Amino acid sequence: MSHPETMCIDNVEYVRKDVVSLVAEKVDGLEYCIVRTYSAGVFAGFVKEKNGQNGVVLNARRLWYWDGAASLSQLSVDGVSKPGNCKFPCEVAEVRLTQIVEVLPCTQKAIDSIKAVSVWQK
Repeated sequence: MSHPETMCIDNVEYVRKDVVSLVAEKVDGLEYCIVRTYSAGVFAGFVKEKNGQNGVVLNARRLWYWDGAASLSQLSVDGVSKPGNCKFPCEVAEVRLTQIVEVLPCTQKAIDSIKAVSVWQK
């Protein structure tokens, strides 16, 4: 899908750097969100289902430590400005969460930022 703020070169679609979309494209109809739980931490990924305080997140990364965003709200809109300081472990195919207390849909800018953080390993 092509947008006025994009251009296609050799079948690759590029977005202007100064354009920030507040609505991210969905994958298979699923929305990419930041999900905060009461005790398991914070995850980013595609929310497959949510039933009360329980849910399933696909392609999930635990956001163990982030730098360059003051809150999860800012992280969901702007992403991180200091990706080298972040500690986001590898992505897992699926995580089943309980005690979900917050779900924040992400902008495309935030998604790109989160995915660009190198996998942290101790």
